[in-house]
Amino acid sequence: MKKKGSLDFYLVLATVAVLFVISSICIYGMFYFKLAQIQHLAPAEKLAYMNRMNSVIAPFVIALILLLGICVPKRLLPAGWLNRFAVLLAALAGGVSLWFGVRAGLVLVLAASLMLQLVVLALAVGGSQVLHFEKSGYWVRLGSSLIHLGMILFVLDLFFYQHHSLHLILFWVTTGAVVLGMFFCFYSQSVVQLISSTRRD
Repeated sequence: MKKKGSLDFYLVLATVAVLFVISSICIYGMFYFKLAQIQHLAPAEKLAYMNRMNSVIAPFVIALILLLGICVPKRLLPAGWLNRFAVLLAALAGGVSLWFGVRAGLVLVLAASLMLQLVVLALAVGGSQVLHFEKSGYWVRLGSSLIHLGMILFVLDLFFYQHHSLHLILFWVTTGAVVLGMFFCFYSQSVVQLISSTRRD
């Protein structure tokens, strides 16, 4: 367990809470869409419903993006540099949002998080000790890196769901990364024992 009062502890709590709210809104939206038979309404009414649901979920998606913007670089940077990076990224995202719109600013934060997470994943695969994790263990670190990568791709997929081919690719990569990451995190000892037994054979 992460220490109560640590930055990681509060980041985990905040991320879980935001993901719970997003999941609840999505489940409600799907059931309401079916029960109210929105699909049989006029196109303008269906569009109004979609826009209304997007407005409800948007603040929580933004919160998740900002949380990812904090979680990912803290694996690479010490606290002092993390603060500087956060200020720089916020300034860049704010400038892009003012010039090109909020959507572009959020995509910038996601793109920066994705690039950093790929670096974290590569270092985790290589067994680097420069990464800052609350827990030790090769498979736990690798699993955590995969889960964070999956979460970034999950949010990124929300921006590209209209592009069917890209949506499917992001969906399956997200699913694979999260499932594999959870397996490595929750069953790290079993993975170690399996690899050890395979090598002995």
